[in-house]
Amino acid sequence: MSAINVAFWNVQNLFDTTASTIATDLDFTPEEGWTEEVFNIKVDNIANIIKQMHGGAGPDLLGLCEVENKEVVNYLLEKIGRNDYRLAHVEAPDIRGIDCSLIYSAKVFNDPPVEDMKGHLVNFRFPTRDIFQVRLTLKATGAELNVFVNHWPSRRQGQYQSEPHRITVAERCGQLVNDVLKLSRQEYAEVHDAAGELEKLNARWNRNVLLMGDFNDDPFCRSITDYLLASKDLDKVEEVVKASSNHEIPAISTYIKRQPALFNLSWPLLAQPDTGTIFFSSDSANTMNLFDQFMVSRGLCYGESGLKTRPESMRIFTTPEMAPGNKQRPKAFDKKTKKGFSDHFPIEMTIDIL
Repeated sequence: MSAINVAFWNVQNLFDTTASTIATDLDFTPEEGWTEEVFNIKVDNIANIIKQMHGGAGPDLLGLCEVENKEVVNYLLEKIGRNDYRLAHVEAPDIRGIDCSLIYSAKVFNDPPVEDMKGHLVNFRFPTRDIFQVRLTLKATGAELNVFVNHWPSRRQGQYQSEPHRITVAERCGQLVNDVLKLSRQEYAEVHDAAGELEKLNARWNRNVLLMGDFNDDPFCRSITDYLLASKDLDKVEEVVKASSNHEIPAISTYIKRQPALFNLSWPLLAQPDTGTIFFSSDSANTMNLFDQFMVSRGLCYGESGLKTRPESMRIFTTPEMAPGNKQRPKAFDKKTKKGFSDHFPIEMTIDIL
């Protein structure tokens, strides 16, 4: 049995040196010290950490957020130096000008067609794309993996003031997961009441879905638990589509109301003291938060469709250079000292190929 090494990392404002509105607003210009030399050092630093992930084997699947464009990610791939890496990327209309990307190994996955890569627009008063969806298939077995790379709205305005934005994105993300795991109302109306149809419904329900990202909320926050429906409770993800008392498929009204729950692999990390992926320091409190998370569908959790997660493999990846000193705090990149990486730690997990 072989496995897929998975990772996610918010690489914190990976901008090139070309002038743009967002780069100017955030001081990522040569005039403000963001020179070619500084940019190259940051990319080198990020690449060196990625190469150390998964015991030096590196990830087979890597989600990134806070990258300015695909050119920046392609340059990062050059620095990593693996000729099997490929990039899935769709330029975003995000008002911030920063994107999500997915890097995958061509040894493990087939190249997805353009129609299987979708950036999803979430409309507030401005365009923002916080969800990047890619449908991948494995070369070895043909198993399907539906990946959602997320970067939800920040807490810059305050946790509770900005919470409605994350709830809105959570609802949209949940809808996209539903689209993968459930038939539409029209599709269901065309299903016949036959025993074989129940198997088809559950095959859909048991598809492999993987969510990764910087959700800017902890696993216990409402946006995650109540709106995305990602839980620590396996009981909530165990339900399959069942026949009615007269052995027919459920009524369309019953089926439409069913909402697939996700299993959040990140919860066990909360039991560890002073553990998280990002550190917040304020006048009122200093806290580590677990904003970076992995969540999976029932099928991926239980190995129903050719792939199965190892829940115990979920971990925060750090090295001594990433978190100097006694306390585990991510060291953000400093353009003046030319040291550091990101204000987030990356996360890792493993998926078994059955």
